[in-house]
Amino acid sequence: MINSWDEIKPHFEQLLKQNPQSTDELEKWFLRRSSLLAEIDEDLAWRYINMTRDTQNPDYQKAYNDFIENIQPNIIRLSHELNQKLVSHPLLSSLEEKYHTAIRKIKREIELFNERNIDLMTEEDKLAQEFARITGIMTIRCEGKELTLQQASRYLYDHRRTMRKKVYNKIASRRLKDYNKLNDLLDRLIELRTQIAQNAEYDNFRDFKHDELGRFDYTVEDVLRLNQSVAKAAVPVMEKVLGIRQEKLDVDSLKPWDLEVDLDRAAPLVPFHTAQEFIVKTIKTLASVRPRYGEYFRIMVEKGFLDLESRKGKAPGGYNYPLLVSGVPFIFMNAAGTITDVHTIVHEAGHAVHSFLSRELKALEQKELPSEIAELASMSMELISMEHWHHFFPDGQDLRRARRYQLESVLRVLPWISMVDSFQQWLYTHVGHSSVERYSHWLSLVKKYFGSGVDWSEVEWYAANLWQKQLHIFEVPFYYIEYGIAQLGAIAVWRNYKQDREKALDMYEQALSLGYSRPIPEIYQAAGIRFDFSQEYIQELMNFVMEEYQKLI
Repeated sequence: MINSWDEIKPHFEQLLKQNPQSTDELEKWFLRRSSLLAEIDEDLAWRYINMTRDTQNPDYQKAYNDFIENIQPNIIRLSHELNQKLVSHPLLSSLEEKYHTAIRKIKREIELFNERNIDLMTEEDKLAQEFARITGIMTIRCEGKELTLQQASRYLYDHRRTMRKKVYNKIASRRLKDYNKLNDLLDRLIELRTQIAQNAEYDNFRDFKHDELGRFDYTVEDVLRLNQSVAKAAVPVMEKVLGIRQEKLDVDSLKPWDLEVDLDRAAPLVPFHTAQEFIVKTIKTLASVRPRYGEYFRIMVEKGFLDLESRKGKAPGGYNYPLLVSGVPFIFMNAAGTITDVHTIVHEAGHAVHSFLSRELKALEQKELPSEIAELASMSMELISMEHWHHFFPDGQDLRRARRYQLESVLRVLPWISMVDSFQQWLYTHVGHSSVERYSHWLSLVKKYFGSGVDWSEVEWYAANLWQKQLHIFEVPFYYIEYGIAQLGAIAVWRNYKQDREKALDMYEQALSLGYSRPIPEIYQAAGIRFDFSQEYIQELMNFVMEEYQKLI
């Protein structure tokens, strides 16, 4: 672990003193810079991993905050100087073809750099972690047991409607106890982020973040059009799916506690009982896709780079954290023994496969993957691996139910993603709004993107605050629409896989091995799919998934 800035400062200073005289020397200098930053990134990675594994451990919190407060600001400043040295070098053009995406990203970072924002971004990082601390200790009591909200969610699959409603209301009530805390936290974040954007001479944080996220290949207007296309093409399909659900469950109206239970009202699917069984079945599933995918996961198991089970004090959510020096990623999640855990583990395993396939790339920026590419890997793995879920569900009927649930999730997720993105668009272009206006606007989005399929009449107050469970809004603003973009790509990859498995996997791997060495549309092309936000394309893909879904009803 890096103990202080003084330990690493000399490495930056040495790079700043060097003066490459040839293209070969400049490339070596550039790659030494990448190696230094990768080592620092991995140090921060472990601090974050430890902190999320135990949000109540003050030592882990202190170690993370120490890096953010005392080390990271200095890294930002000297990294900026290194970036300036690189882009001003007379031989830079000789590297631009080989490292095109890396250099354009560095140039963007220079454009966005503002000395006044260093301390503000440090404050933002620390403030965003409040979300994990607030939500990580949320529990309810059910049947005499204290359960995390992830563990309690198992009851939402129960065939007994009264039990589902009871637990749903308990979860909602527990979340709403911290309504004011989370509302106030978002107010503080919006104010801080707006100041960051203004310091960088942007009209709003939305536009600033679009550029900071490195969205070179599409515009803010493209995102707005995508959200409208989803509303027109995906929401009607989702409403059909919800109509099927209501009919199969034989209920007068579909309530939010009816959205997870199996359509046959059978007992909840139980894909595993222990963490070890979960690991073994995951390896078998991945190996059935391609043997080396199972080997990748086995390497992670051997190194102890997994934390899968839910427990009190653990941060919510799940992630795959690429460890750029080790070359082996870390998977974190909150398994509770449900079908959702299968979705999560194969999703994160897709990220892990991506990390393994792209780890030989040399430049740091080529391995730092934009989400449109990273989520393509993970969401494609969800659908591809579905063809091999018999390892989790050996019973044919259970397998059918699991695949049906997955496809229903795919058909329902695009509206949710666009809803969250539309909400964030509004938040940061309507600065100064009141909590009542926020409440009302989110509720209008619920009605727009859920359509008439769900009856929220008994829990409208909770429905109007569902955004509070979405960690992206707090921790990684505007990082979410990429899931929608990648979901479209993943459906197309899966469609290819159903037509020719080996060819589709070869193209999938070719795309993943590129990391971020080429622009996003070229990487999608390498995967054999289109980078297309049009309503017509979304409709085409939704219709394909709907056809596959109806085969499983």
